[in-house]
This record gives sequence, C-alpha cells and structure tokens, in this order.
Amino acid sequence: MAKCNVCYRKCEIKEGETGFCGVRGAARITKHGIYETGEMRTAVSYDVSAGTDSDIQVVPLNYGRITSIALDPIEKKPLSRFMPGSRILSVGSYGCNLRCPFCQNYEISWSDEAYEYGEAARVLMPEDLADLALGYKSEGNVGVAFTYNEPLVGYEYVRDTARLVHEKGMVNVLVSNGMASLEVLQELVPYIDAMNIDLKGFTDRYYRDILGGDRKMVMEFISEAVRHCHVELTTLIIPGENDSIEEIKELSKWISELTDIDGNSIGQDIPLHISRFFPRFHMTDRAATDVGLVYELADVARQNLKYVYTGNC
Repeated sequence: MAKCNVCYRKCEIKEGETGFCGVRGAARITKHGIYETGEMRTAVSYDVSAGTDSDIQVVPLNYGRITSIALDPIEKKPLSRFMPGSRILSVGSYGCNLRCPFCQNYEISWSDEAYEYGEAARVLMPEDLADLALGYKSEGNVGVAFTYNEPLVGYEYVRDTARLVHEKGMVNVLVSNGMASLEVLQELVPYIDAMNIDLKGFTDRYYRDILGGDRKMVMEFISEAVRHCHVELTTLIIPGENDSIEEIKELSKWISELTDIDGNSIGQDIPLHISRFFPRFHMTDRAATDVGLVYELADVARQNLKYVYTGNC
C-alpha cells in the first residue's frame, strides 16, 4: 500500500492498482530505482529513488505517453497576455482527478476510453519532446504547453521535460485544473513560465457535487502560483450551476485580492477568461450558455479586474 499526495483525495493505493485519477499506481521499486508494473497497465520505465525489492511507491503510469500533440496559437490555451502572437507545441497524456460531466477532452481524461487510448499512446520521453519543441522553433514555436488532459496527475513528466525545455532556451506553459498540493506546485515552479488555471466556480457545492473536486485546494494552488509565474484563469459558465451575477462578483473580487511573493497586490492585473458552455459528454440536459449572459458576467468581473476576456462566443 502506498499513499499518493498529488491532490486532496490522498488515495491509498494497493500494489498493482491505481488511484482515482487512473494513472497514479502503486508499484514495487527495485534496488536499481526502476519500478515494475506487474499486472498494472503497461507503463514506461521511470527512474525513481532507489529502494529495496520490498519498497512500494506511487508512480505515474502515463509517464511519456502522449495522446495529443499540436502546434497551437498560444491564445488557444487560453493565454492572452503572455507572448501574444506566438505558437506553442501543445501536448497531452491521459487521466484526470476531476469528473467534470461536460469535459471536452473526455476521450483522454476520465472516460472508459481514456485508459484504453492512453495505453496505446505514442511514447515520447522528455529528451525527445524537448528536441521536438526545438525543431519547431523555425515555425514560431516558443516552447511546450502541457494541456488537454490534467497534466498534474503526471507532474513528474511535466517537471522532467520542462527542465530540458528551459535548457534549450524555450518556455513552458501549464494548463491545469489546479487541484494539486502545494508540494507538487513547488516541484514545478522553477520550470513553468505561465499557467492557465481553471477556477471553475466559486461554491463548495459546485466543486464537490458536480465536479468531484475541492475548491479550497484549487484556491490555494492559484494563490501560490501567482507568486511565481504569469497566471491567467478560466471560468466556464454552466447554466443553472455557476452563472449568477453574485457568484462572479465574489469570484472576481477574490482574484483581485491576490498578492505576489512580497505581499504586493497583483490581483487586479490577473486575466480572467469567461467562457461559454456547450452541451457535451454527460451534460446534454441544458442549452448552451446565453451569449448575452456571458458578456454581462464579463462586465461584472470587470468591476474588479482589468483584463476580462470572453470565449466560445
């Protein structure tokens, strides 16, 4: 049995099994520091701290497994105030620690298909991905964006690759739900230049009952992340769930009060993307968000924030 410390669930995982996210598994560590998967889903060998043949540790089974890759405009992440006009090599693996019923990337996040797809995914070790990113520099690529699924459930791959990308003089972007411990964040902050983090709503009920997450953990992650790199936030407006004027007032006010590492107020300058929902996956019981409401909520957020953008309208 081994305990995972990535998110608030702190899954206790038996050898040969995985935690809630489906990609963090408990495996036996050899004295050479390589884990053996046994009956678990096939995983790429990943160097860990050497132990004895009886040691069991939590390891990322999706290490190096790339399900999606594309050279995207950086605005698509979305990042509107970080290297605008550039392109970035965007990569995703599989697995997620939330259960958003409206997920647009469910094929690689938490559906049954995600794990089958992930097991058959292309393998790109950190050195290979860093080299690939550099090869696209002539086409306007500025670095690597870890995105599509939830990158933090396999944060070791993000860390190892991002370090090499930095060594090649390029930047790293993280697109995340932000539901991870501050210990995980500290592993990554030396190498991440910008993040877009979902602040999906501003009630505990919504995070707990609809998303299967923990709002407090996400808020703590955001509060610390803004002290270390450029951060932009995204809120997808779901009709009947997080679409009230009062909720957006509270959400934007909280953002406006965030501070940097020296305690200086920086919150008003943090960009917020307010996006329109479309019915998909397990949430097809309601219409797309009214465009007028998206614009109205953006105006509400602008009472507290300088930079508010609308998306999917």
